[in-house]
Amino acid sequence: MGASLGNSGGHSRRFRPMSDINVTPMVDVMLVLLVIFMVTAPLLTSGVQVELPKTNASAVKGDDQPIAVSLDGKGRLFIQDTEIQMDALVPKLQAVIGEKPDTRIFIRADKGIEYGKVMEVMGMLSGAGFSKVALVTEVKSGPARK
Repeated sequence: MGASLGNSGGHSRRFRPMSDINVTPMVDVMLVLLVIFMVTAPLLTSGVQVELPKTNASAVKGDDQPIAVSLDGKGRLFIQDTEIQMDALVPKLQAVIGEKPDTRIFIRADKGIEYGKVMEVMGMLSGAGFSKVALVTEVKSGPARK
């Protein structure tokens, strides 16, 4: 009777460390982070505290990144987060926008600011040739009119 040496007909199982890196979980995490940043970035574009009036108007659709011009409750004027004087508004916007005259400009005005001040800013912008100027409001929390 012959005794077999070795592993009696089975295969030897040697575990070798894998030298390949599995990048799928890393890609998944990066895509989730990208989506989170894409959703939250537009919400963080303006740090000026403004209490917006509420309305039932629908949102403005657009592909480009708008520029926010804000009037706070004290009547101070801002482009994005930078405070500026009224007479510097048009030159600064023209410098920021450059060769893109169709860039959207959103005017955010505190609901306590006087109407004439908001119209003065809008008049300056339209007089300077900016054609896509819109007012930003908050959506009312009640049922919408049809």
